[in-house]
Amino acid sequence: MRIVVAVLFILLLAWSYAYPRDPDGRYAASPLKPWFDSLKSGKGPCCSDADGALVKDADWDSKDGHYRVRIDGKWIDVPENALITEPNKYGPAIVWGYRIGGFGGGSYEIRCFIPGSMT
Repeated sequence: MRIVVAVLFILLLAWSYAYPRDPDGRYAASPLKPWFDSLKSGKGPCCSDADGALVKDADWDSKDGHYRVRIDGKWIDVPENALITEPNKYGPAIVWGYRIGGFGGGSYEIRCFIPGSMT
């Protein structure tokens, strides 16, 4: 019985993170919404602006021709197939990612990354 409850809990948790989050509808009227919704990397759709996290200029850079992002104090290399190469219409860098191995632990996987303008 405990195993069934644990599996159901994990499925419910995964389901809650699988869908784009815009609970109050504040992004629905954004003129950039169609652009955000169209963003894709080699790993697939990036979802929408509600799912990405802004990255401060000090927390991303390009090193040896590859991008990296600092998340939770650790530098994570952006996989080549997660890089969005079209121009960033929004401005700041954005990373779309997810955790593997639970909250506060495990590894952070990058699904999409779009570099910012470094202003």
